[in-house]
Amino acid sequence: MFAVLKTGGKQYKVQAGDVLRVEKLDAVAGEKIQFNEILMVGTTIGAPMVKGAAVQAEVIDQIKGEKTIHYVKRRRKHSSQRTKGHRQHLTLVRVTEVLEKGADKSGVKAATGTVAARRAAHEAPGAAKAEKPAKAAKAAPAAEVAEKPKRAAKAAAAQE
Repeated sequence: MFAVLKTGGKQYKVQAGDVLRVEKLDAVAGEKIQFNEILMVGTTIGAPMVKGAAVQAEVIDQIKGEKTIHYVKRRRKHSSQRTKGHRQHLTLVRVTEVLEKGADKSGVKAATGTVAARRAAHEAPGAAKAEKPAKAAKAAPAAEVAEKPKRAAKAAAAQE
């Protein structure tokens, strides 16, 4: 049986035993993960997702893709050129099982990308930012300003 899953903004047609290179996921090698965004399983087409369906996979490794070279050359009088390279971070996974139903009760960790993991950690209730303590230097000038009228009044009283 095959399934069409969605991860990292791309869609993949998979079967049990397939090895995929997907956008980097928040998982370590040897960990079992589950893709929950399933667009199609066998002949069942989702609207937009198939409810209760999932694809379970095992993380093989975190790798980098091929290096892509971006070359920029300015024309005419500007004799400048620039070469930039990029290697995309990828996760290598092996599909172990395609589930038509019962994905909710499987207890396997959901496959999330690194961006989704950062957002979840940021929005967690325990991750509230600590308030910065008030600086003593800012409080001191206010105290000095409050003392100046008193000094002026004492000086005027002393002269009289």
